[in-house]
Amino acid sequence: MHIKDIDLNLLRLFDAVYRTGNVSRAAELLDLTQPAVSQGLTRLRTALGDPLFMRGAGGVQPTPKAQRLAGAVRAALATLEQALGETAGFDPAASQRTFRLHMSDIGESRFLPELMVALREQAPGVRVETEPLARQEITAALDAGRLDFAFGFLPMVRDTQRLHLLDDSYVVLLRRDHPFTRRRLAAKALVAALRELEFVAVRSHADTLRILESLQLQQRVRLVTEHFMALPAIVQATDLAAVMPRNIAAGFGSGYAVVEPAFSSREFSVALHWSRRYEADPGNQWFRSLVAQLFAKDGGRL
Repeated sequence: MHIKDIDLNLLRLFDAVYRTGNVSRAAELLDLTQPAVSQGLTRLRTALGDPLFMRGAGGVQPTPKAQRLAGAVRAALATLEQALGETAGFDPAASQRTFRLHMSDIGESRFLPELMVALREQAPGVRVETEPLARQEITAALDAGRLDFAFGFLPMVRDTQRLHLLDDSYVVLLRRDHPFTRRRLAAKALVAALRELEFVAVRSHADTLRILESLQLQQRVRLVTEHFMALPAIVQATDLAAVMPRNIAAGFGSGYAVVEPAFSSREFSVALHWSRRYEADPGNQWFRSLVAQLFAKDGGRL
């Protein structure tokens, strides 16, 4: 078949269904009715000679051909969006744009509340979608336009533009009345004393696991969970300790205690990453400026 046989709107429809995995949500994203999306998919399936999506639990699953097409379609649409944006500029008050962000659950907790308040005030039609990716996939996803930005401590993400947002450090979180909190030890002595504790670790945050392994404390791990945001209830109800960023621990409230051992690699920096391909995109520029104003220490100089 030839590209002349494909309506650009069908590619936008394909991209929306692929990203959401759900025909109804794709219809909402495109401001179309569900029958219109279904009809469009039928046309595209006929043109491409492939079912593209099969019904699955909670939505639809892409066929192998759809998976092969998805990256190229997303990149082509992103290129068109960028070209049109450079011509038309970006009006946040009128924009209906969707920004796609890599964030971990801990990043969502740290950045999304304040960001969404600001978007509501300045760009009420703008949408945000978070999509946590494996770290080795982030650079390619930014360059392809699958992601607009990545937030986090991402030292392995190279060849991107970046804006330093904040410095943080790893600490140990305990329930407030934990017996260990009565110990009055210097930071270096605390490291050795950690062998008295048992830990809950977070699988999706390898740096905290590496700290425990570097101290040969992996045998003291009694629970491994997937997300940081499960920790407050676990720590509150048990004697388990958790290694985690200070900024997040500080937000858990008064029911917790924080101790600060002298870990050898406890300091880290959080940054905003984006692709050089989209450096001049007005929407990209506006979003970077907003994030800088909200979170960057220097007041938002890019």
